[in-house]
Amino acid sequence: MPMTARNRRGSPALHARLKNIRNNYELYFLILFPVAYFAIFKYWPMYGVQIAFKDFSASQGIWGSPWIGFDNFQRFFDSYNFTEIIRNTVYLSLLNLAIAFPVPIAVAVFLNQLRREKLKRFIQTTIYAPYFISTVVLVGMMFVFLSPSSGLVNQIIRLFGGQPVLFMGESGWFRPLYILSTVWQETGFASVVYLAALTGIDPHLHEAAVVDGASKWQRIRNIDLPGIAPTIVVLFILAVGNLMNVGFEKAFLMQTDLNVDVSEIIPTYVYKIGIQRAEYSFSAAIGLFNAVINLVLLLFVNKAAKKISGNGLF
Repeated sequence: MPMTARNRRGSPALHARLKNIRNNYELYFLILFPVAYFAIFKYWPMYGVQIAFKDFSASQGIWGSPWIGFDNFQRFFDSYNFTEIIRNTVYLSLLNLAIAFPVPIAVAVFLNQLRREKLKRFIQTTIYAPYFISTVVLVGMMFVFLSPSSGLVNQIIRLFGGQPVLFMGESGWFRPLYILSTVWQETGFASVVYLAALTGIDPHLHEAAVVDGASKWQRIRNIDLPGIAPTIVVLFILAVGNLMNVGFEKAFLMQTDLNVDVSEIIPTYVYKIGIQRAEYSFSAAIGLFNAVINLVLLLFVNKAAKKISGNGLF
């Protein structure tokens, strides 16, 4: 009898839920593809992470391959270039974060202060357009423009009596070129988020500040920046959580035999070990090590941000 009562109570709720799904099937159908994408390409591959702890053999399969514990991780820690790879990855990531992260904020704030709409739209379009250039094309442009024999930059250097510079071959130029090209390509797209946050600030605050005689810089410092602070904090946490995942494609395309001492980072090393040398277990261990570091950084920075500003991801 109690079971029957529970069934009677549960049936209307279930019926109402099914009716709601039927009435809003377009929304459920719309979200089906993102859910399927993350399930297939993000969560299902986690099943294969276990090969990091195995001596994986394609003939034996994931389950059939023998367990070797943390041997792959120990091998990476003992490798002769471990320190160099970690140093290159961390250094490039920190430089990229320190330079490329604040630039879109500054661009968005100053664009928000422009009152000439045509000029504002022109600047937005100009800085937004490079985002649609593929990384392969971008690096190809860099090789063409920076060529020591026919590149436009070296032609200008010769014009002023200087000697041509092998930009894409010298180790000292790898990081500046990587970061400057990132700023040029991604600033416009990244600034859109901050511009959207700035539009949510109550315009009456600016009107009151103008009446009180506040300058533009004072309004930026006391109204705009505090208004977008939660957005900045969230994006900063996400950036730090992805700190060790430096863009593989650009680093790999810019890498040459002459600058490999500074351009060899964890993603490029994983590619060479896993794809070119087919050492799947070893490369999986390196990738898992990298992911764990990112997770620890994400949790730490999120906790620190919540304590300092009260804003965080969770």
